[in-house]
Amino acid sequence: MAEITVSNLVKSFEIGSRVLDGLSFTVHPGERVGILGPNGCGKTTLFRILTGALDFDEGQVSITPGRRIGLISQIPVFPEGWTTEDVLRSAQARLIRMSQRMEELTTLMEQDASPALLQEYDRLADDYRRLGGYSMDSDRNRVANGLQIPPAQREQLFESLSGGEKTRANLARLILEDTDILLLDEPTNHLDLRATEWLEDYILHFKGTVLAISHDRWFLDKVVQRCVEISEGKAELYSGNYSFYVQERQRRFEEKLKQYEKDQAKVEQLTRAAEKLHLWAFMGNDKLHKRAFSMEKRIEKLQQSEKPREAKKLAVKFKEREFNGDEVLVCEGLSMSFGEKRLFRDLSLLVEGGERIALIGDNGTGKTTLLKLIMGEETPEEGYLYQGPAVRCAYLPQIVRFSEETRSALDTMLYDCRCLPQQARDRLAAFGFRGEDVFTPVGALSGGERSRLKLCMLMGGDINFLILDEPTNHLDIASREWMEDALSDYEQTLLFVSHDRYFIEKFATRIWALHDGEITDFRGGYREYCAWQERQEQLRTVEKVPQKKEEKKKPHAPNADRQIARTERDIARLEEKIAALDREAEANASDYQKLLEIGERREALESELMALYEKWEELHE
Repeated sequence: MAEITVSNLVKSFEIGSRVLDGLSFTVHPGERVGILGPNGCGKTTLFRILTGALDFDEGQVSITPGRRIGLISQIPVFPEGWTTEDVLRSAQARLIRMSQRMEELTTLMEQDASPALLQEYDRLADDYRRLGGYSMDSDRNRVANGLQIPPAQREQLFESLSGGEKTRANLARLILEDTDILLLDEPTNHLDLRATEWLEDYILHFKGTVLAISHDRWFLDKVVQRCVEISEGKAELYSGNYSFYVQERQRRFEEKLKQYEKDQAKVEQLTRAAEKLHLWAFMGNDKLHKRAFSMEKRIEKLQQSEKPREAKKLAVKFKEREFNGDEVLVCEGLSMSFGEKRLFRDLSLLVEGGERIALIGDNGTGKTTLLKLIMGEETPEEGYLYQGPAVRCAYLPQIVRFSEETRSALDTMLYDCRCLPQQARDRLAAFGFRGEDVFTPVGALSGGERSRLKLCMLMGGDINFLILDEPTNHLDIASREWMEDALSDYEQTLLFVSHDRYFIEKFATRIWALHDGEITDFRGGYREYCAWQERQEQLRTVEKVPQKKEEKKKPHAPNADRQIARTERDIARLEEKIAALDREAEANASDYQKLLEIGERREALESELMALYEKWEELHE
């Protein structure tokens, strides 16, 4: 049975312009589905319709009754004065209310142990245990730690957090809710690599249904089982992850193109035949006219099929300046901090011509600061940086700003790049700025459009050292592919900060991993770096094992050895008794009196066990 059914869905925001035009697909329980398509195709509109926040014009949307839907898209408004911890606890409001009521009932039952009170307590206790009430605090800590929400941030007022911090807190709240269907709209946008990997692991173990809109291709590859592409308001279905989708989409395109070419050849053949039949009909055989008219009807049907269109590829390439010399960048003894927070210390690095380096690390470790030091926008506290005399550097910042926000995209190109109007329009068109788009003021452009425009401007200069800070952050998949096409032929030195693992794997030949103020310099691609990390973790685990064995082999007097062995047997016996009491408590969860009796016995055994632990430690000393 389908959990979500969307049938012939139609939604318009302007007369004559349909965002969704007959969209149809189904999702079964437990499936993880990726929703794909360019910006503006209607992905977020679909999510708002599924949650009931937006009405639709035609069609049907059916969701299994009783299913709870959680959407991470826009940040909800919380009461004034709420801390981040209050936001996280709001996801467990039902369990908190149950716990408070159980405490009230316990107080009441001390005065009046009536059957009605006992029955209500038993029912609440069973629901509380079943819904995970006893692990409520540990669940909250686990999710907050996984999404890197530190204790200090949990005590902050929610309204004082940055946009990215609010997104992480809201995502944590959604995960903590008792949700059956997760709708994730760009969930990795404000997450670093470690938090993204944690989220992937969570989704892979989530027992409910997941629909995810994402431009993170690595995330889609790892998480989703099926893809739904929204194209011209309709759904194209693909039974695999993102890599399967890319290959299958290309195969379908080639198949449609072959069929179109076959139809056009048939049109040409039938047209010639119809002309001949009309000519022969004029010689006295009127029946041939009917056959010609029949052929012309077939021609009309064949001509109705449109030629399949492939996404336009980026046609512009970087202008490169030939590099002479080995040293592009030298960093020696570099240190930097903000206030009491030390970002990094004593960094010594050498970059040579033609290298492609990915600078990775958690948010707040100082990656952008290091790029600003290289660009001369910041001054290091200690150490120095040196660029080779033949180096010509270009920088794409994470947040792009222009000198004149009121100028149009075309005028900005003309003023800043000193190029001819036709050259400017050609380059802008290659980056998706066509027609009236070129007259849009740069101040009105979105973050992704600003990045595209800035990159377009950089491509006109003679450069041999390109520095990019989160270049794919605001781009949809098509725009990311455009950027990759531009960079694929760039053979000079490249240094970039990114959390896009697909992008890192495609371009990096060297990894700088910034952690705890130090850089791990790994020469190789991202997959090789991950494999090396796993080997290092295994080696650290193996090194810890012999130490424990050596501690156990410390010599003891014969009498002490016997006492230790006896104490360990007594500890094991008491632990078995406590475990048996836990099983007995679970079997009698509805018997209040029995639970009190078991609790008293368990408390006595735990006191005895603690005394044995103290004795065991003394014997070892």
